[in-house]
Amino acid sequence: MDWYPLRLTTPVKQHVFGGRALAERLGRTGLPDGPVAETWEVSDVDGEGARVADGALAGLTLRRLVEDHPDELVGRGWRGPRFPVLTKFIDGTGALPVHLHADDDTARRLEDEPHGKTEAWHVLDAAPGATALVGVKAGVDRDTLHRALLAQDFDAVMRRLPVRAGQTVYVPGGTLHSFGPDTLVYEIEQTSDIQQHAMRRRMEDDSELDDAEWHTNLGRLLDEWRPGPRPDFHSGLSVRVDDGVERTVLCAGPYFALERWRAGTTAPLVHDFSTALIVSNAGAPVTVESGGRSERLGRARSLLLPAALGRVRIQGPADVLLGYLPDLEQDIRTPLLAAGHGAAAVAALGEGLSPVPPGPGAGRH
Repeated sequence: MDWYPLRLTTPVKQHVFGGRALAERLGRTGLPDGPVAETWEVSDVDGEGARVADGALAGLTLRRLVEDHPDELVGRGWRGPRFPVLTKFIDGTGALPVHLHADDDTARRLEDEPHGKTEAWHVLDAAPGATALVGVKAGVDRDTLHRALLAQDFDAVMRRLPVRAGQTVYVPGGTLHSFGPDTLVYEIEQTSDIQQHAMRRRMEDDSELDDAEWHTNLGRLLDEWRPGPRPDFHSGLSVRVDDGVERTVLCAGPYFALERWRAGTTAPLVHDFSTALIVSNAGAPVTVESGGRSERLGRARSLLLPAALGRVRIQGPADVLLGYLPDLEQDIRTPLLAAGHGAAAVAALGEGLSPVPPGPGAGRH
């Protein structure tokens, strides 16, 4: 297979919480009129799967490539029913609904799905005073949470955290959450669209649920809720790579890692990789070179680099997000500890990064 950087089709969601921030603040072009809540940059979700937009593989679905070429596309030895990572730009001009996504065990038990949805948000822009609801307060039990949800009094039971541009939060499956208004986010997550909402109105069109449907939704949410996780925002951990090139690890866990790389004009960004690499542009247009090809990547646009390509080069100035399937020890713990970051700070990036190195089978899933 003659692999090259893959430009994919991107489903667009026009939910009621969206606005025009992707176009007006990030410079994304080609969006439909009206509010735009989400662009799904790399998606293999059932019914919302991406296709290759150009080149020799144009028209092929991401699912087909995953099925036929798992080693070359995703990474040697990887197997699974779907491309494992979903990425989005999300415009929280309005507040997102309070909701959660099941974790792996709960998704298999209650949703008849192969896995759940752990996610992370990297804040690209936020108005002064912006906040997010992330997890519940200590001591909140199921009955207390249920009463608060019935009253739609989320602040009575949930943790409201300040939000600032440049920060990231890793949100394990089963964690009740919301963000917005006035918050612009890049999201990386397991490939899934399972979710349970706490709201009286639908996010798609703001229509009201009848009482029976709403109470059913609350019951399912409570069954899938995990009270324990109380994640916090952080600024990531940085490593100087070259003259004017900085790598910042934003989050990492068994399902994905997300990094932000910035490069000036002295040295190019050069990065070797062994699993599929999602490159999303958070800055001015750049040229992405990989596999002997060059692709112009516009603002708030993404490319999927198959694992077989192995290396990417981007001439600065550049400000890009890199998402991938990590080997937690090799890709995250070892280089960050060697750069002088403490074990506790590394562990706070996500899951599976405790000060004691993971045992056999941990790391890349």
